[in-house]
Amino acid sequence: MSLKGKVAWITGASSGIGRELALALSQRGVCVVLSARRREVLQDVQQACDRPDAHLVLPFDVTHEDSLPLAAQQVYDRYSRVDFLMNMAGITQRGMAMDTIMEVDRRIMELNFFGTVALTKTVLPKMVQRGAGHIVVYSSLLGKCGAATRSGYAASKHALHGFFDSLRAEIYGSGVLVTIVCPGFTRTNASINALTPDGTPFGKLDENIGDGMQPDISAQRIIGSVLRGKSEVNIAGKERMAVYLKRFAPGIFERVIRRVVLK
Repeated sequence: MSLKGKVAWITGASSGIGRELALALSQRGVCVVLSARRREVLQDVQQACDRPDAHLVLPFDVTHEDSLPLAAQQVYDRYSRVDFLMNMAGITQRGMAMDTIMEVDRRIMELNFFGTVALTKTVLPKMVQRGAGHIVVYSSLLGKCGAATRSGYAASKHALHGFFDSLRAEIYGSGVLVTIVCPGFTRTNASINALTPDGTPFGKLDENIGDGMQPDISAQRIIGSVLRGKSEVNIAGKERMAVYLKRFAPGIFERVIRRVVLK
């Protein structure tokens, strides 16, 4: 499938997998809308893309729901449509559940779940009206199982699966597809930016993440899965076995997960 001339709107495009998706898609001739909170970082990503002038820098905070219609209108004014909405913005955590203040749990849910849902609801009607479009949702292996010190993060990712599996069933036959992406260990700044129990940044690179998959490889696998129309895909190394243990050997999974953190 040729992607030349398609329009992809990427949140979380300033770093990590979101940034690598922007670079990879621009090489395939896609016009990319780059969204995150920091304009100057997005401008750096724009300049690193092929054909910088073809792309739109559109900074905003996805948790500010009132700003989403205006942001979407700027995209439609420039390109008239969105072919791919790639919801990559998110944040993780490092902290025991009983020590984590509720403000942190709510912040994680607002960004990872409610922000993704709100932007999808903003863009979806025009996709359905056109009879074409593809929604990509950034989940995690922890959207399928829980792990110590990740309670709020795992909860937000589980919620994404419930919502978007339901949405996929509702819009079946409309021409709009939904792909849920479940990465494992990926070499990004996720742990550095993770929220601790009081909401301050964790500030350290986890060993598992440091040894994880390169984000550009993850991005290429995501693109391949989207082009194949996959409903869901695990993009991970040996840690993906946790998903199968959870399903087929839950007792063994419980013993293993006490000692292993997935992301």
